[in-house]
Amino acid sequence: MHKIEETISRGICIGCGACSAATGGAVRVQLGRTRLYEANLEDASEEQVRAASRVCPFSDESPNENELTAPRADSAMVSDTRLGLHTRTFAGRVADEKYLRGSSSGGLASWLVDELISSGHADAVIHVGAEQSKDELFSHKISAGEKSAKYRKSQYYATTMADVLQLVAEVPQRYIIVGVPCFIRAARALCRESSVFKERLAFFIALVCGHYKTQSFAESLAWQLGVKPNDLSSVDFRVKQDDRTANDYNFAARSRATGQTVSAPTRTLAGGNWGHSAFQPEACNFCDDVVGETADVSFGDAWLPEFISYPLGTNVVVSRNRLIDGIFDAGHRMQKIETFAADADRVAASQAGGFRHRREGLSVRLADDIAQGLSVPAKRVSPAQSVGVPAKRASLIRQRRRMAARSHEVFLKALEEDDLGIYLREYRREAARYRRIDLPLSRRVVLLVKATGRNILNRFSAN
Repeated sequence: MHKIEETISRGICIGCGACSAATGGAVRVQLGRTRLYEANLEDASEEQVRAASRVCPFSDESPNENELTAPRADSAMVSDTRLGLHTRTFAGRVADEKYLRGSSSGGLASWLVDELISSGHADAVIHVGAEQSKDELFSHKISAGEKSAKYRKSQYYATTMADVLQLVAEVPQRYIIVGVPCFIRAARALCRESSVFKERLAFFIALVCGHYKTQSFAESLAWQLGVKPNDLSSVDFRVKQDDRTANDYNFAARSRATGQTVSAPTRTLAGGNWGHSAFQPEACNFCDDVVGETADVSFGDAWLPEFISYPLGTNVVVSRNRLIDGIFDAGHRMQKIETFAADADRVAASQAGGFRHRREGLSVRLADDIAQGLSVPAKRVSPAQSVGVPAKRASLIRQRRRMAARSHEVFLKALEEDDLGIYLREYRREAARYRRIDLPLSRRVVLLVKATGRNILNRFSAN
């Protein structure tokens, strides 16, 4: 059985911090060398380690997504192997254009948080927000009574819930928790272990996740814009552009020394292509939940032809809570939000890349690791499914994993030597290798013939 000990020893810990909350802080969660939080079991007793393992999202001792299911599941909900149980799916956005401009996508996640708090269903929200520390740009925070400016926008940056969950244990309020699927699963498992957390964590909001990012992701993008990691005071991962599509946004970085902000299209920066998996933690190679199946409601980007041309963004929504359905209905009637039809197939299609990575790709990675005798967590995807994956596709899956691993190590070297070029050169080599794998067979043959001809010519010239 793959337990929390194997998760940590294999580098699969995501740093969520649920293990620390489950053990009263006996399990320490610290920022590791690759700028990802990691659990440390050294000071925990065997009993505490087992308690930690029961809430770890990558441990077989914790309940999986099918066991946890929706927080308020009922027999009338629709079951879907991609989205989990749900009451409805749709696409939508906040009607206020000014509000939309301050959101990463359609603004519905932060709008819902505001509605739940203002209507008295919750008192506060646990979220990732800007940090004033010189060492980190974001951290998990608790906000109460404020409007959503503090907790809007997606932050592609590694944080931990360890400290805020300790505050939840100390302060009796009804909390909304917003997070990526693995963090939500961990929080749901924690509620099974503790009556205090079960009582106080009132609503779970999941953000659809392609994969997580370490803190080095933000630092690498900013450095390419001329703002070094030790000079970086803030970033904006999603600066919308009125003259471009919703998925063609800018990344912005602010210099601590000059106070100036610089930006560029994310797609033009090394690592900005999500398919290359730069700074993806190893844990993401073992996740099969794309949308956050254990949450009350999930929000993602509507990466669909019918919505992508609207530059201010549109959400896809998967609801698993009838009270929240009522809030959406009221918001639509009052023209606070716009809603559009999007059935389960369309919602899944909007995240097609994520599903390929978490299902087809996962089967290949599981089979590869099992063949090497490595411990892997039990998943709802079978490694036997890898047999049906075409060879070219399997090569792309393996190359993405390689690119992620290389990005961590090479960026560390770039930091040590104060030379961004070390990272950029390696990234470009790996990206070129990825593109070659992805080429049609006929094109690869042509390139091979040309390369062979050049080698023969070079040898002839040398003689």
